Amino acid sequence: MVRFLIRRIAFGVVVVWLVATIVFLMYFIAPHDVARTLAGKQASAETVEAIRHNLGLDRPILAQYGSFLWKALHGNFGYSYANSQPVTSLIEQALPVTASLVAGGAVLWLVIGVSTGVLAATRPQSLVDRATTGLALFFYSMPTFLLGEVLLLVLFFRLHLMGIDWFPAAGYIPLTQDPLQWSRYLVLPWLTIALVTAATYVRLTRGSMLDVMGEDYIRTARAKGLRESRVVYRHGLPAALTPILTQFGIDVGTLLGGAIVTENVFGLPGLGELAINSLTKQDLPTIIGLVLLASAFVVVANILVDICYGLLDAKVRLS
Repeated sequence: MVRFLIRRIAFGVVVVWLVATIVFLMYFIAPHDVARTLAGKQASAETVEAIRHNLGLDRPILAQYGSFLWKALHGNFGYSYANSQPVTSLIEQALPVTASLVAGGAVLWLVIGVSTGVLAATRPQSLVDRATTGLALFFYSMPTFLLGEVLLLVLFFRLHLMGIDWFPAAGYIPLTQDPLQWSRYLVLPWLTIALVTAATYVRLTRGSMLDVMGEDYIRTARAKGLRESRVVYRHGLPAALTPILTQFGIDVGTLLGGAIVTENVFGLPGLGELAINSLTKQDLPTIIGLVLLASAFVVVANILVDICYGLLDAKVRLS
């Protein structure tokens, strides 16, 4: 198990290093004036030269590359001239918003997706099975922005006209400031992410459970007279979780890098909104920081998934 995790961590480090190298080549070696882009078209030559010196662009390429990797390793992604703040400060302000959105959404989509998938798999070809797979296909086919707008129309606008203000339209209240308002402002974004994402988990869970429930050890457990609920949840479900964990690691890592559509629909000042603003302003240091952070999130999420594999599968622990 330890050797397995060491290999996975080493592979993750290599992936992040490759992403950082590609980012460096794109933004610092590509044929354009980085300092002029950061300073803006109206900036004076002195300002451009000062930015070039602060970024170390007047140094040899290898020295720039080494400095870039060293700073990124210590969480220093440079200074955002568009926002007049260090990139780290911008990320620290936006990260709790995205983390709150992903955490609540992940709990909802796991509960909805896995429970519904198990329900469909234990009643194959029944009305329940057909209804759940049909709903899963419906939400899987629906764009995130459209579902968000529908929820705003029904649960905010229509209820607001009736004098019921249960769901705010947009905004964010920090958890430390008011936990109740924090959850109130995030209910609709959570539902938007959860309903769209849970559709994938319904199909994954159903397919995996159908495969597992046909195994010999499941028939043996039933032959011993075990309750069907124990057979399903104690013997069947743990063995069916492998593809679900794989998808979960990808989804969480990707969304932590910035749930762009959902944050934009509900006006959440998270990493997704920060990414859009940075692209609009051509704020290269912030874009670089977000790209590296997103890749790190995906790698860490997949390493945690590998740890879960080891807890669920003895063959992984012994490899």
